[in-house]
Amino acid sequence: MTKQRASILERYFYLFMSLLIAVVVIVGFSHTIDRNLIHPHFRLPAILYVHSFVFCAWVLFFILQSALVRSRNVRLHRTLGWVGVGLGASIVVLGWMTTIIMGRLSLLHGGPFPFKPFLIVASLDVVSFGVTFALAVYWRKRPDFHRRLMLIASCVLLEAAFARIPIFHRIFAPVGTDALILLGVMRDVLVDRRVHKVYLYALPTMIVVQVFAEYTFVHASPWWVHIADYILR
Repeated sequence: MTKQRASILERYFYLFMSLLIAVVVIVGFSHTIDRNLIHPHFRLPAILYVHSFVFCAWVLFFILQSALVRSRNVRLHRTLGWVGVGLGASIVVLGWMTTIIMGRLSLLHGGPFPFKPFLIVASLDVVSFGVTFALAVYWRKRPDFHRRLMLIASCVLLEAAFARIPIFHRIFAPVGTDALILLGVMRDVLVDRRVHKVYLYALPTMIVVQVFAEYTFVHASPWWVHIADYILR
């Protein structure tokens, strides 16, 4: 790769990724937003709409923060970062609460979707986002750690969007998430000639967690179904 191309990739990669994340959200949720949110078959709890709003706010915030760094407005980026802390914390709390409430609603209406086994996937998604986001905040004064962890956290949130794209289906949604993170790995290889330790630790760990969650979900492991039944009471 020429120095000019490497320079462009180095300067614009995270802004490009923030826009790509927004595209995935739009494409993914466009398949179900009408019947699941705008014109549902039964009345939905208000928390679902609040969760959707905060989720969209996070995506827009990620784009804004990436643009501020690209325009060298680092001071404003850091100041607005505390807004991001509030948004991220809200996503963790709302994500868990929405999962439980929608799970109970699904069981109440006798939906065909096996929500009890699926609860482990949704729960570990919340945990994965929460951990990577918390680490990003902790290492906010280490830009090389911070921006990669923020990217990973934002990609984790896309599993629900990928699950709604027919080519991925529910089981293969994590592949889309991991593919986006792998773009970060490729960026490191092309620009820095090495893979950053954030990816070396985070990506393999995420894959192990994803395989464990999907296996438990697909096989409806009795031990987990028993736990989920207790949680959703």
